[in-house]
Amino acid sequence: MATHISTAQDTQTVLRTEALNVYYGKFLALKDIYMDIPKNQVTAFIGPSGCGKSTLLRCFNRLNDLIDVFRAEGKILYNGQNLYDPKIDPVEVRRRIGMVFQRPNPFPKSIYENIAFGARINGFKGDMDKLVEESLKGAGLWEEVKDKLNQSGLSISGGQQQRLCIARAIAVKPDVILMDEPCSALDPISTNKVEELIKQLKEQFTVVIVTHNMQQASRVSDMTALFYVNTKQGGRNGYLVEYDQTQKIFQDPQQEETKDYISGKFG
Repeated sequence: MATHISTAQDTQTVLRTEALNVYYGKFLALKDIYMDIPKNQVTAFIGPSGCGKSTLLRCFNRLNDLIDVFRAEGKILYNGQNLYDPKIDPVEVRRRIGMVFQRPNPFPKSIYENIAFGARINGFKGDMDKLVEESLKGAGLWEEVKDKLNQSGLSISGGQQQRLCIARAIAVKPDVILMDEPCSALDPISTNKVEELIKQLKEQFTVVIVTHNMQQASRVSDMTALFYVNTKQGGRNGYLVEYDQTQKIFQDPQQEETKDYISGKFG
């Protein structure tokens, strides 16, 4: 299983994995992952279900720590610092590396408080009205909700709720935004709005997105990583097949598994 890995040239690496193995108990979920995530670009993870895409995403902000049987070997470096160093505070990691989940999950609070709550907890002392407006504008939602900021975040449409969750992530001023299939529960129009937003977000943030939609990966990402599952010798561990610029992955893949997956032969 050859792994072809390259990164975009002349870009700063924000996240780097080195010899990363991820276990749930005795089960090896991800094996020997080496990759660099470049700054201010969108990196997409694609591949079939069960190949470890979301597991790796959750490793980047230590959400897997909440699973008792989770264990990671190797390194995940954030701006050169090992995220799994015992001295590192996972809460601080999650402030710097935010997450947007598959299904919109607004707090059962007003639209305004959905933004203000996280900022307040993180010690924000500035102009909250301005922060709320800037965050909602950053998520392309301000014009749609500016007259109903006191309404529940659960009262707006699913697509608007997802952009509210993105605004909530933006409000705490992270460096990286992780997105785990952010459009899978949305209609095509809402999906298009979120995709346009993702392309805009990279001007300020580094974005990593997991998607089952290859067309979506080709539309929004600069870099694409294909993961697959090794079923040889009775195993089912996920591994990185190929990682390169998105255009090359889709137009000139180097690995047979990538060619077959992109063409729809399997997966």
